[in-house]
Amino acid sequence: MNRERLDGIGMTSQRARDRLVDRLRGLGITSPAVLGVIAATPRHIFVDEALSSHAYENKSLPIGFGQTISQPYTVARMTEVLLECSPCRKVLEVGTGSGYQAVVLAQLCEEVFTVERIAALLNRARQCFRDMGLRNIRSRHTDGGQGWPDNGPYDGIMVTAAMEQIPEELLTQLAPGGCMVLPLATAQGQRLQRIRHTGTSFEMEDMEDVRFVPFLGGKR
Repeated sequence: MNRERLDGIGMTSQRARDRLVDRLRGLGITSPAVLGVIAATPRHIFVDEALSSHAYENKSLPIGFGQTISQPYTVARMTEVLLECSPCRKVLEVGTGSGYQAVVLAQLCEEVFTVERIAALLNRARQCFRDMGLRNIRSRHTDGGQGWPDNGPYDGIMVTAAMEQIPEELLTQLAPGGCMVLPLATAQGQRLQRIRHTGTSFEMEDMEDVRFVPFLGGKR
């Protein structure tokens, strides 16, 4: 991908990214590191070109296969919540999707391992990783509920689809002192949860309302 496409123009320019950061700051995102990465990341390359003029609006957008790229506030907030808990040198993301969240994490963590059940989405995300020149992201086509145990344990785990319950397989891959951030579906709606591994137990902290596509198992 050429430099001009990455930099953007007009509605996809750096000015548009800066306006987005101002909106996120107004919504309560306080981490300078997270805001800096959002400002530096060309969200428009992760969506279809027909939707690129909407890339810096604070809303989710379709990416095909019934999936969406999360709204920028949600990406920033989940990243901020994860980084507050631990140094997050090694992070597992469950649900690569467009690849945008993985790219944000990769600019703040040493290593990102990301898994995706839909092969076509993963292939597009991998192209974005190459376009961004990021070499600290490893990806795998697999059922996200299984995580990626071969590379665990992880300082942080982020789940980007709403789960009805937390798989034991993911908890066992969380390092002592680390934390997991995920949307949990309940009868009342979806709530963002942060789970800390204290070394002897897991402590859950309720954060705020969120809206995600439902978590699905298997591969396609």
